[in-house]
Amino acid sequence: MSDDARPPARLTVLSGPSGVGKDSVIELIRLRAPWIWLSVSATTRRMRDYEVEGEHYFFVDRPEFERLRVGDQLLEWAEFAGNLYGTPRGPVEARLREGAPVLLKIDLQGARQVKAAMPDAQLVFLAPPSVEELRRRLIGRGTDDEETIRRRLAHADEELAAQSLFDVTIVNDYVERAADELVGLLSSPVLTPAQPQPQA
Repeated sequence: MSDDARPPARLTVLSGPSGVGKDSVIELIRLRAPWIWLSVSATTRRMRDYEVEGEHYFFVDRPEFERLRVGDQLLEWAEFAGNLYGTPRGPVEARLREGAPVLLKIDLQGARQVKAAMPDAQLVFLAPPSVEELRRRLIGRGTDDEETIRRRLAHADEELAAQSLFDVTIVNDYVERAADELVGLLSSPVLTPAQPQPQA
């Protein structure tokens, strides 16, 4: 395929409630579509033993993070549990200029910030087969206490209610199918709206 025939590269944002399976879908995409560039966030939290700098996160201290934020070098940022997280603008824009589709996994708040910073970004919502299934997944993890589960469920309800703000919804009933559908969206030059367009 010639350069002129290639679909234009764009940023695709993947979001969805905790427990819906975003990481599982992304791991399959890593295997099946290595040409898709997965954006790496910056964070001020400490690196965990299994993590690799530049692969899982860019690990920075708070002054460096603040320098990036004040200098408009982050597409989005947020604070969780006393740690800062954000998406560096430079690497994303560089990959798009090179013609590579970029996939970014962030939460609802971050998705809104990215859409404001890059209006052409495609927002994809990964939804569970049902609310009951999502609750079962969250409770069945066995790694969280009751209060954490309660907070996660409340946050999931908030995110599910915002589904209409996204351009496309993918239902994660089977992770293989969800991954293939997302790869198809990243490969397509046409943005498919989630909501019907008003008729003239």
